[in-house]
Amino acid sequence: MIPFNKPFLTGKETHYIYDAVNSGKISGNGKYTQKCQKFFEETYGFKKSLLTTSCTDALEMAAMLANIEPGDEVIVPSFTFVSTAIAFVRQGAKVVFADSYENNPNIDADKIEALITAKTKAIVPVHYAGVACDMDKIMELAHKYNLLVIEDAAQAIDSYYTGKDGIKRALGSIGHLAAFSFHETKNIISGEGGMLTINDDRFVSRAEIVWEKGTNRAEFFRGEVNKYGWVDTGSSFLPSEIIAAFLWAQIENLALIQDKRKFLHDCYYQNIIANELVKLPLLPNYASNNGHMFYIEMPSIEHRNILIAKLKENGYNAVFHYISLHSSPYYYHKHDGRVLSNSDKFTDCLLRLPLFYELEEKDAINISKCVNAAFDVK
Repeated sequence: MIPFNKPFLTGKETHYIYDAVNSGKISGNGKYTQKCQKFFEETYGFKKSLLTTSCTDALEMAAMLANIEPGDEVIVPSFTFVSTAIAFVRQGAKVVFADSYENNPNIDADKIEALITAKTKAIVPVHYAGVACDMDKIMELAHKYNLLVIEDAAQAIDSYYTGKDGIKRALGSIGHLAAFSFHETKNIISGEGGMLTINDDRFVSRAEIVWEKGTNRAEFFRGEVNKYGWVDTGSSFLPSEIIAAFLWAQIENLALIQDKRKFLHDCYYQNIIANELVKLPLLPNYASNNGHMFYIEMPSIEHRNILIAKLKENGYNAVFHYISLHSSPYYYHKHDGRVLSNSDKFTDCLLRLPLFYELEEKDAINISKCVNAAFDVK
């Protein structure tokens, strides 16, 4: 059985982990943490990068930095992973769910303004599949209503947005704050892991304090203060040096990994025949493709189940996600009752095909043929 995902190891992970352990500094914010953070800042133009133990932690840090409080409202797409919403729910906020585009799982930027009230504090666009949301429209709304934008860029490492000004910007560098994931299903990995990026000067110094359990310990270690103490809220968001060492081996091979993943994505796109039963993913003209995933859209949950079974019969494991958060057991009774038909459609109809570094071209072609044959498409 060809799995949906298989973590790729470069061969240097254990070498760097050994080096980190042998250094005697394994608790975090050591050599490898700083190397990783410097790479992301210099490569993608993030003002400040902080590694975290997960993308969920990065989002929770963002919620703290945004001073989200009970009574605040935060606009979040319904078609996303639970972490996007729960980070703000934990702060006491009311999550206001937004629908997807009809032809794209991303948040429909044209429907956001109608959801803004005097209580709205932030907008959280999710760059699904590493494909950019319409950030010009979202940032214009944020400026108009004095809102914060927190990019959920969990799937969007090494992906870009080209604005109306013609400038190409890395996802995660546009909003005031952004969160990335290095979970084993992502392009580059550390098992579990994440990163908060800070692009607004107002949050830079405080972010480091929140990151370090509410203390100014990082300033102390840099020699900027002669002692450190508890100065703000925070938590234990800083990952161990072992996680950072693992991630560094992946970063060194980022270009290689990206080339292969994008090649496999293109292979699917060129070999799967779009028809009335199978829709291929849409890439807006302002977005780039980072090869994070390849998905197709079926006309119904029944058609999707048929295709999953056909693929499994041929030794291929395809998966689906997410269940719309507005209809989840935890939150449906708090939802305002609006029908989010596009989000529900993607819940029932979206299917993800295997895509990982070690997948071979012939496998992607054979999976494509299986998709085509499932409904007698020639």
